[in-house]
Amino acid sequence: MDRYENLKQQLQLACPNLTLLEWEPMCGHTSFQIGGPVRLMAIPASEAELTAILQQVKKAEVLPYILGNGTNLLCQDEPTECFVIKTSKGLNRLEILPEGTIYCGAGVLLSQVAAFALQHNLTGLEFASGIPGTLGGGIMMNAGAYGGELKDVLVETHYLTPEGEKGIRRGEEQRLGYRTSSFVGGKEIIIGGVLRLSPGKQEAIQARMGDLAWKRKSKQPLEFPSAGSTFKRPQGGFAAALIDQCGLKGLTVGGAQVSEKHAGFVVNRGGATCADVIALTDQIRAIVQEETGVSLEMEVKRMP
Repeated sequence: MDRYENLKQQLQLACPNLTLLEWEPMCGHTSFQIGGPVRLMAIPASEAELTAILQQVKKAEVLPYILGNGTNLLCQDEPTECFVIKTSKGLNRLEILPEGTIYCGAGVLLSQVAAFALQHNLTGLEFASGIPGTLGGGIMMNAGAYGGELKDVLVETHYLTPEGEKGIRRGEEQRLGYRTSSFVGGKEIIIGGVLRLSPGKQEAIQARMGDLAWKRKSKQPLEFPSAGSTFKRPQGGFAAALIDQCGLKGLTVGGAQVSEKHAGFVVNRGGATCADVIALTDQIRAIVQEETGVSLEMEVKRMP
């Protein structure tokens, strides 16, 4: 019996109602709709189940990969021997706290948090109303759009250690920067966070959200699967502008294409593979480097 089969059996004993999937295709769990099967995937229904999973994982000496909503992720085409824990189904607590604060579970979509804030006449999260990822992923990468970032409203982050013990990081301990945080490269698992917002008028909040929704729809290729902005913003400029300047809109490899609507997006026009996306982004980076001298850095993460 190999370690994954052993882990599966231990998880079934520890969590009888846990959803466990074997050789589950990752294309069904990412916004890119790309990715081959992974050996084992667990979808905990609660924080308690997640804690129990971590305890069994440690015993089995299997390193888990934590998945949220898969909106900033590129997975390889080949079957992968790994254990994935998908948190977006179970970590969904959303609660109003005193003094204009909200507790939000890591699995809650940022768009849902923004809608929740709107319902309670709280402003400060309008920028997140169209971001497709979860709070957990948003904290990890300090998600932002249209001049707003999570660091502007995030008071504290709640997490679990690999052993399943709870911890909290507050303020500057979170080290929130441009598309980074103290959790990048670490082993802690984000389970939620507290956001501090300000009182506002519902009509004004809704109008701002509507304006941002129109801007996204008119400028971004929402009609095709993608992982959002493909490259990080280079110092002193914008990746999309550099790519457009190099005449790369519409450049295609297999099913992957530089969006004809927004050069900062690589989209899946149909049947794109991980290999297609990598070949295309390698071309983009090489051409932009040669023609502008700027080295673009990937914002989309690759699953190991």
